[in-house]
Amino acid sequence: MAQSEARPSLSDNRLAIFTPTSDPIRHSIDYEVWDYALKNILVAMGPSNRQGMRRPDPPIGSRLAQGPQSRYRLEGSMVLFRFFDKDVINSFTEYREDLERVAGTLDISALPRNEQLAFWLNLHNVAMMEMIAKEWPVREPREIKVGGVPLDDAKFITLRGIHVSLRDIREEIVFRNWKDPKVIYGFWRGEIGGPELQRHAFNAENVSSLLDVAAADFVNSLRGTQMRGDRLEVASLYAEVAPFYFRDFEGDLRSHLAAFAEGPTVEMLAGTREVRATISEHDIADLHGGARPPNYLFAASAPGAMDDPLIGCAEEIGFAACDLMQARETKLRNMERRGERTGRVFVSNISLPDDPPNQNAVE
Repeated sequence: MAQSEARPSLSDNRLAIFTPTSDPIRHSIDYEVWDYALKNILVAMGPSNRQGMRRPDPPIGSRLAQGPQSRYRLEGSMVLFRFFDKDVINSFTEYREDLERVAGTLDISALPRNEQLAFWLNLHNVAMMEMIAKEWPVREPREIKVGGVPLDDAKFITLRGIHVSLRDIREEIVFRNWKDPKVIYGFWRGEIGGPELQRHAFNAENVSSLLDVAAADFVNSLRGTQMRGDRLEVASLYAEVAPFYFRDFEGDLRSHLAAFAEGPTVEMLAGTREVRATISEHDIADLHGGARPPNYLFAASAPGAMDDPLIGCAEEIGFAACDLMQARETKLRNMERRGERTGRVFVSNISLPDDPPNQNAVE
């Protein structure tokens, strides 16, 4: 990718009102509701073991494979879309509208930078969850249209009278006003191939640490980096955000990856000569693969190696999802036996009354 001359200019002047101010006021927003929801609707698949999964076998008596088909399905996190009823889906809409009202009554741009960043990340992810849940079952979130417009570009969010899209939040607000590329890992796109949705809502104290955790997870996963001969293949996400963060694509990206690389990824960076953004996976990050189970089969499993809202498997989960949970358990137990890390720890920064409002801010 050729080197760009300059950072892209603001293409939507309406959103300039959300440019962070230089003299922030001390104020915090509570995301307890979203935090509670995340802990009950997600299954964390654990860190990547850098082993791609083969295509799942169809159940006996059928030629149709069920559940997630992606070779990356044991990475990131999976959402329990199948169990969302109308009340749950409506609650996402109500919460998104609550956040819109917050932006209408509180000057988001005047908050400390981490407060602002947490707000934009949570709003984006809530809205993404809402729209996918409304359209589920769907195999790929990019297939969804809102009023005939692709989900990413549909301006269904209203902030201070301005109609805003998910892409606007990412590119026109956050990418243009935050220099640290680790912010890209806070935006959940509903896809297996993207950064995972974590089981914690962002807030001013944890946003920097959670982004570090998400960056390390993605950089060291198969969906983030792979080696083909002397070529380093990376996620197409990096090409998408290159105009904002990787203008000298190979040089800037290698420096960024090195900051989070561990073990095999360090070796890949040292052993490759060129970089190409070729990895993509658009399948939905859904425990059931974006489809309703065709039947119910009895299955049983011991609890997984990580805390999650599903304890073992039961008949209402379905064959494919139960099979995936069992594969997850096997992966994590094998990693534990090898002494490999099966989770990541983040530490929140604690703000004291006398601290400057932007202390420890993500720039």
